[in-house]
Amino acid sequence: MTRTAITAHVLFVLLLAAWAPPCAAAQLQLDGLTWPEVRDALRGGSTTILIPVGGTEQNGPHMALGKHNVRAARLAERIATQLGHTLVAPVVAYVPESAGHMRFPGTISVSGEAFSGIVTGAARSLRQHGFRDIVLLGDSGDYQPLLRQVSERLNREWAGSGARVHYIAAYYQAATTGYAQLLQEAGFSPAQIGPHAGLADTSLMLAVDASLVHTDRLAEASPQTGVTGDPTRASAALGQKGVDLIVGKTVTAIRQALAGTR
Repeated sequence: MTRTAITAHVLFVLLLAAWAPPCAAAQLQLDGLTWPEVRDALRGGSTTILIPVGGTEQNGPHMALGKHNVRAARLAERIATQLGHTLVAPVVAYVPESAGHMRFPGTISVSGEAFSGIVTGAARSLRQHGFRDIVLLGDSGDYQPLLRQVSERLNREWAGSGARVHYIAAYYQAATTGYAQLLQEAGFSPAQIGPHAGLADTSLMLAVDASLVHTDRLAEASPQTGVTGDPTRASAALGQKGVDLIVGKTVTAIRQALAGTR
């Protein structure tokens, strides 16, 4: 084959790759697969699955109610990609919410018992189909103890079976304490960062899906409108630092958890 022919062949391959439809994310999402595809993934060694947990709650006048759901889904995709041989279950969107959030229209809250039942049922279903490591990732704070309780209860129930549930506290810790520390080191105050819909939350959302943030309404943020913190200096660049931190810390924690069950 001449040099010209080789060059032409390489260019053809590159063009095909450029025009190939994006499918990596779809291949990770359980609800984007057919049952034979899930069966084949399991046979191919993809026996780890993430259950991302979000929530449908008010996020001030500037950010959509589905913040936690979108964030949990997108970050879970990145985490699964880095782990390899890992799928992502549908996000659990109905969770226990605080009375403070329930003051605002659109927030949906369920009982702790109902929430634990949904997560438990999902985990049992996935185990039945052959998943061996079921990972719980919670994007909001109120239900973190419930996720831990579900994992402990199922691990007692499944003792000796080879299947495990892993509650990964590092995910939420990185998204809150870890990210807040990073922002403080960048010169922002705790009052600006805020625990809810402030600088931290808004920056993460701008990095994950900016379409869910109404930047023309940032100045309306206040405790009276459901915001604790100051989102006016939020940016996608700051949010990307948080995304990288959360994904990195979570991947490390999951790998350690999986290694401990081998």
